[in-house]
Amino acid sequence: MPTEKFTFRGHAGHELAARLDLPEGPHLATALFAHCFTCSKDIPAARRISARLAGLGIAVLRFDFTGLGHSQGEFENTSFRSNIQDLILAAEALDAKSMAPSLLIGHSLGGAAVLGAARQIDSIRAVVTIGAPFDPEHVTHNFGGALAEIESRGAAEVLLGGRPVKIGKSFVENVRSEKLEEDIAHLKRALLVLHAPHDKIVGVENAARIFTTAKHPKSFVTLDNADHLITDSCDAEYAAEVIVTWAKRYLDFRIPAPPGAPEGVLRVSEADPEGFLQDINVGAKHHLVADEPEAYGGTDRGLSPYGFLAAGLGACTSMTIRMYARRKAWPLKHVSVDVTHHKVHAQDADAPSDEKIDQFTRVIRLTGNLSAEQRDKLMEIADKCPVHRTLERSSEIITKAA
Repeated sequence: MPTEKFTFRGHAGHELAARLDLPEGPHLATALFAHCFTCSKDIPAARRISARLAGLGIAVLRFDFTGLGHSQGEFENTSFRSNIQDLILAAEALDAKSMAPSLLIGHSLGGAAVLGAARQIDSIRAVVTIGAPFDPEHVTHNFGGALAEIESRGAAEVLLGGRPVKIGKSFVENVRSEKLEEDIAHLKRALLVLHAPHDKIVGVENAARIFTTAKHPKSFVTLDNADHLITDSCDAEYAAEVIVTWAKRYLDFRIPAPPGAPEGVLRVSEADPEGFLQDINVGAKHHLVADEPEAYGGTDRGLSPYGFLAAGLGACTSMTIRMYARRKAWPLKHVSVDVTHHKVHAQDADAPSDEKIDQFTRVIRLTGNLSAEQRDKLMEIADKCPVHRTLERSSEIITKAA
């Protein structure tokens, strides 16, 4: 996944640090990601979700709000409203690069911020919240006994996520006064609410209030056993895949020719260097994932390479039978093909060798008022499937360095 450093001016004129994660293949859309309260653009959840979105064709800009991470300024002088202004300015910076965002994604308080910002960014067509509070004031529950000191002294250090963060009185007053009910009710954008039912930081009742307040189109998907920070990589990948599948319904995905991949080229890109997950792109429209079972060190999120090989044989067999029956106008109602793959000794396959070879077994089911002769002919036609012929005869594989 190519990543570019990106900077833009925030609400107070400070330079804000950002990363723009880009797809290796076709760029279908652009998303703007707002991280959780006092976190940074580089938290695992933001990195993992952005990486998966990029792998699926969506460029993602994630940035540090004023005074956080590598961005300039003092966080104690910020407010919830200033975070919304930073989001709007980030969208304007993307627009200046001809990459106006159509998707807003916000995690935790960042989710509340995207709900407040969406109506002020014309290019936004869809909004996603992850573990977001209904009221921004919810974040003050994390301040505990420091609230009294913030009120009396104007600021205080609060331990959040294991590190001290200085919180100003203006921030507390601002989040207490902010109400998002009107923004949610008049969002006029598609909304996806993602929330874990056992979230201990922001209760799932917040997701229920956001969902019931919003007008259609809206969707709710549970993140099952995920924690608030989405620390498990599988949870982050699941969230990203749900977002892309859902967003395709509402975004005007641009379909350019994939750079460096002309028609007929299938591109496989590593998605998880620590495992075996692979992104497979065919042209600009089709995306698949390959993986290995957990027993072999994978995460079992896609077909194995041999699984794809068996799928190709099964699909080609079914298509070939259907094409012949259609041409003959035979009453074939349905065809299905079960394919199994095994390594067997060559001598068991009547081959003059003691070496092991690959054996694919097909079980073909033909449904319809077919005569015995028609069934026999269709079974014969199955052996004329092009993939069958390719597997039966030896193939030449030419490998070149890119």
